[in-house]
Amino acid sequence: MATVGLSQPTVRVFVAGGSGVIGRALVPQLIAAGHFVAATTRSKDKIEMVKSLGATPVLLDALDADAVIAAVVEYRPDVVMNQLTSLPKHYNPRNLRPWYEATSRLKVDGTGILLRAAAKVGARRFIYQSIAFMYENAGPPVLEEDAPLALNAPEPFGGLVRTTAEGERLATSTNEVTGVVLRYGQVYGAGTYYGPGSDFQRLAKARMLPVVGSGAGIFSFVHVNDAATAAVAALERGSGVYNITDDDPAPARDWILAYCRELGARPPLHVPAWIARIVAGSFASTAATEGRGASNRKAREELGWTPSIPSWRGLLSAN
Repeated sequence: MATVGLSQPTVRVFVAGGSGVIGRALVPQLIAAGHFVAATTRSKDKIEMVKSLGATPVLLDALDADAVIAAVVEYRPDVVMNQLTSLPKHYNPRNLRPWYEATSRLKVDGTGILLRAAAKVGARRFIYQSIAFMYENAGPPVLEEDAPLALNAPEPFGGLVRTTAEGERLATSTNEVTGVVLRYGQVYGAGTYYGPGSDFQRLAKARMLPVVGSGAGIFSFVHVNDAATAAVAALERGSGVYNITDDDPAPARDWILAYCRELGARPPLHVPAWIARIVAGSFASTAATEGRGASNRKAREELGWTPSIPSWRGLLSAN
Protein backbone atom coordinates (compact mmCIF):
# COMPACT_ATOMS: atom_id res chain seq x y z
CA MET A 1 0.00 0.00 0.00
CA ALA A 2 1.53 3.29 -1.09
CA THR A 3 1.29 6.18 1.32
CA VAL A 4 2.12 9.87 1.29
CA GLY A 5 5.46 10.71 2.90
CA LEU A 6 8.64 8.69 2.91
CA SER A 7 8.54 8.16 6.66
CA GLN A 8 5.15 6.43 6.61
CA PRO A 9 4.63 2.66 6.39
CA THR A 10 4.07 1.38 2.85
CA VAL A 11 2.85 -2.20 3.35
CA ARG A 12 0.28 -3.86 5.58
CA VAL A 13 1.50 -7.32 6.63
CA PHE A 14 -0.49 -10.09 8.34
CA VAL A 15 1.92 -12.51 10.05
CA ALA A 16 0.34 -15.80 11.09
CA GLY A 17 2.61 -17.18 13.79
CA GLY A 18 3.96 -13.81 14.82
CA SER A 19 4.74 -14.96 18.36
CA GLY A 20 6.95 -17.87 17.22
CA VAL A 21 10.74 -17.95 17.15
CA ILE A 22 11.04 -16.45 13.66
CA GLY A 23 8.03 -14.22 14.17
CA ARG A 24 9.63 -12.59 17.20
CA ALA A 25 12.67 -11.68 15.08
CA LEU A 26 10.60 -10.76 12.04
CA VAL A 27 7.98 -8.39 13.47
CA PRO A 28 10.48 -5.79 14.77
CA GLN A 29 12.26 -5.82 11.41
CA LEU A 30 9.00 -5.20 9.58
CA ILE A 31 8.15 -2.36 11.94
CA ALA A 32 11.64 -0.86 11.57
CA ALA A 33 11.23 -0.99 7.79
CA GLY A 34 8.13 1.17 8.15
CA HIS A 35 5.36 -1.38 7.69
CA PHE A 36 2.06 -1.93 9.50
CA VAL A 37 1.96 -5.41 11.06
CA ALA A 38 -0.74 -7.61 12.56
CA ALA A 39 0.67 -10.74 14.21
CA THR A 40 -1.27 -13.74 15.43
CA THR A 41 -0.85 -15.81 18.56
CA ARG A 42 -2.96 -18.62 19.97
CA SER A 43 -1.94 -17.80 23.56
CA LYS A 44 -3.48 -15.02 25.65
CA ASP A 45 -0.20 -14.96 27.59
CA LYS A 46 1.65 -13.72 24.48
CA ILE A 47 -0.59 -10.82 23.58
CA GLU A 48 1.47 -8.28 25.51
CA MET A 49 4.67 -9.68 24.02
CA VAL A 50 3.29 -9.20 20.50
CA LYS A 51 2.34 -5.64 21.39
CA SER A 52 5.85 -5.01 22.70
CA LEU A 53 7.25 -6.02 19.31
CA GLY A 54 5.23 -3.22 17.73
CA ALA A 55 2.49 -5.28 16.07
CA THR A 56 -1.27 -5.38 16.43
CA PRO A 57 -1.94 -8.70 18.23
CA VAL A 58 -4.57 -11.07 16.87
CA LEU A 59 -5.65 -13.89 19.18
CA LEU A 60 -6.94 -16.87 17.21
CA ASP A 61 -6.69 -20.53 16.36
CA ALA A 62 -4.93 -20.71 12.99
CA LEU A 63 -7.15 -23.64 11.96
CA ASP A 64 -10.41 -21.83 12.71
CA ALA A 65 -11.21 -20.77 9.15
CA ASP A 66 -13.99 -18.35 10.03
CA ALA A 67 -11.86 -16.58 12.64
CA VAL A 68 -8.80 -16.35 10.41
CA ILE A 69 -10.72 -15.04 7.41
CA ALA A 70 -12.56 -12.51 9.56
CA ALA A 71 -9.27 -11.26 11.04
CA VAL A 72 -7.63 -10.90 7.62
CA VAL A 73 -10.69 -9.18 6.17
CA GLU A 74 -10.70 -6.73 9.08
CA TYR A 75 -6.98 -5.95 8.68
CA ARG A 76 -6.93 -5.96 4.85
CA PRO A 77 -3.20 -6.68 4.40
CA ASP A 78 -1.15 -6.33 1.24
CA VAL A 79 0.97 -9.35 2.22
CA VAL A 80 0.06 -12.48 4.20
CA MET A 81 2.73 -14.67 5.81
CA ASN A 82 2.44 -18.22 7.13
CA GLN A 83 5.14 -18.50 9.81
CA LEU A 84 3.14 -21.13 11.71
CA THR A 85 4.76 -24.12 13.40
CA SER A 86 3.94 -26.35 16.35
CA LEU A 87 7.22 -27.58 17.81
CA PRO A 88 7.92 -29.09 21.24
CA LYS A 89 9.70 -27.05 23.86
CA HIS A 90 12.07 -29.98 24.40
CA TYR A 91 13.60 -31.79 21.45
CA ASN A 92 13.35 -35.58 21.49
CA PRO A 93 13.85 -37.23 18.08
CA ARG A 94 11.96 -40.32 19.26
CA ASN A 95 8.85 -38.34 20.20
CA LEU A 96 8.29 -35.92 17.33
CA ARG A 97 5.28 -37.56 15.67
CA PRO A 98 2.53 -35.53 17.45
CA TRP A 99 4.41 -32.28 16.81
CA TYR A 100 5.06 -33.11 13.18
CA GLU A 101 1.38 -33.96 12.73
CA ALA A 102 0.31 -30.66 14.30
CA THR A 103 2.77 -28.70 12.15
CA SER A 104 1.60 -30.61 9.08
CA ARG A 105 -1.96 -29.38 9.62
CA LEU A 106 -0.69 -25.81 9.85
CA LYS A 107 1.31 -26.29 6.64
CA VAL A 108 -1.64 -27.58 4.61
CA ASP A 109 -4.93 -26.59 6.26
CA GLY A 110 -3.50 -23.38 7.73
CA THR A 111 -2.02 -22.37 4.38
CA GLY A 112 -5.26 -23.09 2.58
CA ILE A 113 -7.23 -20.92 5.00
CA LEU A 114 -4.75 -18.05 4.77
CA LEU A 115 -4.73 -18.20 0.96
CA ARG A 116 -8.52 -18.00 0.88
CA ALA A 117 -8.36 -14.99 3.16
CA ALA A 118 -5.57 -13.38 1.10
CA ALA A 119 -7.58 -13.78 -2.10
CA LYS A 120 -10.67 -12.37 -0.42
CA VAL A 121 -8.95 -9.08 0.43
CA GLY A 122 -6.85 -8.87 -2.75
CA ALA A 123 -3.49 -9.35 -1.03
CA ARG A 124 -0.73 -9.35 -3.62
CA ARG A 125 1.85 -11.65 -1.99
CA PHE A 126 1.88 -14.76 0.19
CA ILE A 127 5.03 -15.87 2.04
CA TYR A 128 5.32 -19.43 3.35
CA GLN A 129 7.78 -20.83 5.88
CA SER A 130 9.37 -24.10 4.75
CA ILE A 131 12.52 -26.12 5.52
CA ALA A 132 15.78 -26.63 3.63
CA PHE A 133 16.63 -29.99 5.20
CA MET A 134 14.06 -32.12 3.41
CA TYR A 135 16.02 -32.97 0.27
CA GLU A 136 16.77 -36.54 -0.76
CA ASN A 137 20.19 -37.79 0.30
CA ALA A 138 21.42 -37.92 -3.28
CA GLY A 139 23.48 -35.80 -5.63
CA PRO A 140 26.12 -33.24 -4.64
CA PRO A 141 26.71 -32.35 -0.96
CA VAL A 142 24.95 -28.97 -1.30
CA LEU A 143 21.70 -28.80 -3.28
CA GLU A 144 19.64 -26.17 -5.05
CA GLU A 145 15.88 -25.75 -4.94
CA ASP A 146 15.09 -28.06 -7.86
CA ALA A 147 16.65 -31.11 -6.17
CA PRO A 148 14.24 -33.96 -5.30
CA LEU A 149 12.63 -33.91 -1.88
CA ALA A 150 12.71 -36.84 0.56
CA LEU A 151 9.03 -37.63 0.09
CA ASN A 152 9.60 -41.25 1.11
CA ALA A 153 11.74 -40.51 4.18
CA PRO A 154 11.11 -42.64 7.28
CA GLU A 155 8.11 -41.65 9.36
CA PRO A 156 7.25 -39.37 10.96
CA PHE A 157 9.59 -37.07 8.98
CA GLY A 158 8.36 -38.38 5.63
CA GLY A 159 4.86 -37.22 6.45
CA LEU A 160 6.16 -33.77 7.39
CA VAL A 161 8.06 -33.54 4.10
CA ARG A 162 4.97 -34.43 2.08
CA THR A 163 2.71 -31.95 3.86
CA THR A 164 5.35 -29.20 3.79
CA ALA A 165 5.74 -29.77 0.05
CA GLU A 166 1.97 -29.65 -0.37
CA GLY A 167 1.93 -26.32 1.47
CA GLU A 168 4.61 -25.09 -0.93
CA ARG A 169 2.49 -26.17 -3.88
CA LEU A 170 -0.57 -24.37 -2.52
CA ALA A 171 1.42 -21.21 -1.82
CA THR A 172 2.90 -21.02 -5.31
CA SER A 173 -0.03 -22.15 -7.45
CA THR A 174 -2.71 -19.58 -6.58
CA ASN A 175 -3.40 -17.26 -9.50
CA GLU A 176 -4.64 -14.40 -7.34
CA VAL A 177 -1.52 -14.14 -5.14
CA THR A 178 2.23 -14.26 -5.84
CA GLY A 179 3.68 -17.00 -3.64
CA VAL A 180 7.17 -17.02 -2.12
CA VAL A 181 8.46 -20.09 -0.27
CA LEU A 182 11.36 -19.66 2.16
CA ARG A 183 13.12 -22.93 2.94
CA TYR A 184 15.00 -22.16 6.13
CA GLY A 185 18.10 -24.06 7.16
CA GLN A 186 18.70 -25.14 10.74
CA VAL A 187 17.69 -21.97 12.59
CA TYR A 188 19.88 -20.90 15.50
CA GLY A 189 19.87 -17.93 17.84
CA ALA A 190 17.54 -16.76 20.60
CA GLY A 191 14.71 -19.16 21.37
CA THR A 192 15.96 -21.98 19.12
CA TYR A 193 17.12 -25.48 19.99
CA TYR A 194 20.75 -24.28 19.87
CA GLY A 195 20.64 -21.05 21.90
CA PRO A 196 21.18 -20.32 25.61
CA GLY A 197 19.46 -22.81 27.88
CA SER A 198 18.43 -25.00 24.95
CA ASP A 199 18.10 -28.76 24.77
CA PHE A 200 21.07 -29.08 22.41
CA GLN A 201 23.24 -27.20 24.89
CA ARG A 202 22.13 -29.55 27.64
CA LEU A 203 22.76 -32.59 25.46
CA ALA A 204 26.19 -31.37 24.37
CA LYS A 205 27.29 -30.71 27.95
CA ALA A 206 26.10 -34.19 28.96
CA ARG A 207 27.93 -35.77 25.99
CA MET A 208 24.58 -36.86 24.56
CA LEU A 209 25.05 -35.07 21.21
CA PRO A 210 27.34 -37.58 19.48
CA VAL A 211 29.00 -37.76 16.10
CA VAL A 212 27.15 -40.57 14.37
CA GLY A 213 29.08 -42.92 12.12
CA SER A 214 31.14 -40.96 9.62
CA GLY A 215 29.44 -37.69 10.62
CA ALA A 216 29.52 -36.78 6.93
CA GLY A 217 25.93 -35.54 6.68
CA ILE A 218 25.87 -31.87 5.63
CA PHE A 219 23.94 -29.28 7.67
CA SER A 220 23.05 -25.77 6.50
CA PHE A 221 22.34 -23.19 9.19
CA VAL A 222 20.81 -19.72 9.30
CA HIS A 223 20.64 -17.24 12.16
CA VAL A 224 17.08 -16.39 13.19
CA ASN A 225 17.64 -12.71 12.39
CA ASP A 226 18.73 -13.59 8.86
CA ALA A 227 15.70 -15.85 8.47
CA ALA A 228 13.63 -12.78 9.28
CA THR A 229 15.47 -10.49 6.84
CA ALA A 230 14.71 -12.95 4.05
CA ALA A 231 10.99 -12.65 4.81
CA VAL A 232 11.30 -8.85 4.71
CA ALA A 233 13.07 -9.07 1.33
CA ALA A 234 10.28 -11.31 0.02
CA LEU A 235 7.72 -8.55 0.58
CA GLU A 236 8.74 -7.00 -2.71
CA ARG A 237 10.90 -9.46 -4.60
CA GLY A 238 10.91 -13.01 -5.91
CA SER A 239 8.41 -15.77 -6.58
CA GLY A 240 8.70 -19.51 -6.11
CA VAL A 241 11.05 -21.38 -3.80
CA TYR A 242 14.24 -20.18 -2.09
CA ASN A 243 16.76 -21.80 0.25
CA ILE A 244 17.52 -19.43 3.11
CA THR A 245 20.84 -20.57 4.55
CA ASP A 246 24.22 -19.16 5.46
CA ASP A 247 27.40 -19.52 3.39
CA ASP A 248 28.98 -22.31 5.44
CA PRO A 249 27.36 -25.76 5.04
CA ALA A 250 29.21 -28.20 7.27
CA PRO A 251 29.43 -31.92 8.03
CA ALA A 252 27.79 -33.01 11.28
CA ARG A 253 31.16 -34.04 12.69
CA ASP A 254 32.48 -30.49 12.24
CA TRP A 255 29.60 -28.49 13.70
CA ILE A 256 29.02 -30.84 16.63
CA LEU A 257 32.70 -30.72 17.63
CA ALA A 258 32.77 -26.93 17.21
CA TYR A 259 29.54 -26.54 19.20
CA CYS A 260 30.95 -28.56 22.10
CA ARG A 261 34.13 -26.47 22.08
CA GLU A 262 32.08 -23.28 22.00
CA LEU A 263 30.21 -24.42 25.12
CA GLY A 264 33.36 -25.55 26.91
CA ALA A 265 31.96 -29.08 26.92
CA ARG A 266 33.95 -32.28 26.59
CA PRO A 267 34.46 -33.59 23.04
CA PRO A 268 31.46 -35.45 21.64
CA LEU A 269 31.27 -39.22 21.69
CA HIS A 270 31.39 -41.18 18.45
CA VAL A 271 28.70 -43.84 18.04
CA PRO A 272 28.01 -46.30 15.22
CA ALA A 273 25.09 -45.45 12.95
CA TRP A 274 23.22 -48.62 13.94
CA ILE A 275 23.17 -47.57 17.58
CA ALA A 276 21.94 -44.08 16.62
CA ARG A 277 19.11 -45.66 14.62
CA ILE A 278 17.94 -47.49 17.75
CA VAL A 279 18.30 -44.51 20.07
CA ALA A 280 17.27 -41.57 17.86
CA GLY A 281 15.52 -43.16 14.89
CA SER A 282 16.49 -43.79 11.30
CA PHE A 283 15.90 -40.25 10.05
CA ALA A 284 18.22 -38.62 12.58
CA SER A 285 20.86 -41.27 11.98
CA THR A 286 20.70 -40.92 8.20
CA ALA A 287 20.77 -37.12 8.33
CA ALA A 288 23.94 -37.26 10.41
CA THR A 289 25.71 -39.50 7.92
CA GLU A 290 24.16 -38.79 4.50
CA GLY A 291 22.20 -35.50 4.72
CA ARG A 292 22.59 -32.74 2.13
CA GLY A 293 23.05 -29.03 2.62
CA ALA A 294 21.24 -26.26 0.74
CA SER A 295 22.64 -23.51 -1.48
CA ASN A 296 21.55 -19.88 -1.00
CA ARG A 297 22.62 -18.81 -4.52
CA LYS A 298 19.09 -18.29 -5.84
CA ALA A 299 18.01 -16.19 -2.84
CA ARG A 300 21.04 -13.96 -3.32
CA GLU A 301 20.33 -13.45 -7.00
CA GLU A 302 16.54 -13.08 -7.00
CA LEU A 303 15.65 -11.78 -3.52
CA GLY A 304 18.73 -9.60 -3.19
CA TRP A 305 19.24 -11.26 0.20
CA THR A 306 22.55 -12.12 1.81
CA PRO A 307 23.06 -13.45 5.33
CA SER A 308 24.47 -10.84 7.69
CA ILE A 309 26.03 -13.75 9.60
CA PRO A 310 27.72 -15.81 6.87
CA SER A 311 28.85 -18.62 9.17
CA TRP A 312 27.52 -20.32 12.29
CA ARG A 313 31.04 -20.89 13.63
CA GLY A 314 31.48 -19.60 17.17
CA LEU A 315 27.87 -18.42 17.31
CA LEU A 316 25.60 -21.48 17.57
CA SER A 317 25.13 -21.11 21.33
CA ALA A 318 24.60 -17.33 21.28
CA ASN A 319 21.45 -15.24 21.01
